[in-house]
Amino acid sequence: MTNTVAIGIQWGDEGKGKIVDLMAPEMDVVARFQGGPNAGHTLVIGDQKTVLNHIPSGILHDETLCLIGNGTVVDPFRLVEEMDMLLTAGIPVAERLKISERCQLILPYHRSLDAAREAAKGKGKIGTTGKGIGPCYEDKTARRGIRLVDLTSADLDARIDSNLEYVNFMLTQYLKAEPVSRTEVDKALDLARERLLPLSADVPLILQKRIKAGDKVLYEGAQGSMLDVDHGTYPFVTSSNTVAGAALAGLGVGPGQVDAVLGICKAYTTRVGSGPFPTELYNAEGMDCPSGRHMAEKGNEFGATTGRPRRTGWFDAVVVKHAVRINGVTGLAITKMDVLDGLKEVKLCTGYELNGEVLESVPACCQQLDQVTPVYETLPGWSENTFGATSLDQLPANAVALLRRIEEVCDCPVSMLSTGPDRNHIIHL
Repeated sequence: MTNTVAIGIQWGDEGKGKIVDLMAPEMDVVARFQGGPNAGHTLVIGDQKTVLNHIPSGILHDETLCLIGNGTVVDPFRLVEEMDMLLTAGIPVAERLKISERCQLILPYHRSLDAAREAAKGKGKIGTTGKGIGPCYEDKTARRGIRLVDLTSADLDARIDSNLEYVNFMLTQYLKAEPVSRTEVDKALDLARERLLPLSADVPLILQKRIKAGDKVLYEGAQGSMLDVDHGTYPFVTSSNTVAGAALAGLGVGPGQVDAVLGICKAYTTRVGSGPFPTELYNAEGMDCPSGRHMAEKGNEFGATTGRPRRTGWFDAVVVKHAVRINGVTGLAITKMDVLDGLKEVKLCTGYELNGEVLESVPACCQQLDQVTPVYETLPGWSENTFGATSLDQLPANAVALLRRIEEVCDCPVSMLSTGPDRNHIIHL
């Protein structure tokens, strides 16, 4: 299986960065196909922790080419900041990174619009990261977006003026917020010309040549499948398609050029921001139970990008099975197994009950999903320490039993098990 899509199959924060970094040495190319700086992929190698938002997680490897595809949205300030952080660490970014010339640029007015809209919604806010991702994708669909290649266009100034006129009217007249100056936008455009335009490339052409040459490609997704704008808990979702199929459109490859789909999930469930969460046990707004607090504290559940505390709950097999279906997942990578160490019992949600009926899938309506009662199976926990285990025989029998039951309920084999944050804390099954 040479060409693999690696995606999260919960609500994000599943540990994709570690899994991609682990697979990268075996790959020739790692390519991001959607999302923007709202992705936070944390890599831990020895005592060194690296958090990447834009750049593919393969960037730390000498022989790996990293590609940012047309399906992503790029913030010049944040991408350059990330590049400089890696350069300071001795990583030759320019030698390893190419950016699709068709990438949409996140500009200062996108961030202002994002923040003002969230503030105006009050308690009804979606819980975006405020990075301008949604408004940027909105401009892309409305055909007023600015792409990396447009930095060389003769009509760029006129297009920017038109966009600013529209956005500033929305900000000042409707959202009662401060306008964005042309100077702020020009700073972003100048930085993109200087630092990003030299890295621009025809990404589909690069991929086709590499695949024909027999190179192995890892297609890296950002947020989890339950945040997909079509298949997730709409409207509490991100602004792009996060499922495996988005790799095709977001990079310019064909269906026959994907051999496997690795679905990455935690041994429990977390969510950041607003939206339904059937198995939730703990959150920062007052819901608290010993098991949920145990997961939050032992799992250090705070967003890599936002720092926000994550909501925690039991493993939701209904969600994972839904994700297995819509992504064509061929193998599961389960992370943070060690966080469950010390719990007397572990629960597994195998269905939802709604109005006396047991549902076998995730309802499309968020109001219905908010009203479901999880149907749980209770399995015995374990007191043994699984942290850092590197083989299955090092795991307690009850931990292995949980894995086997997850495979049965989700109808998908477990391919990989993570037992800690370090690159070496992994079990290949």
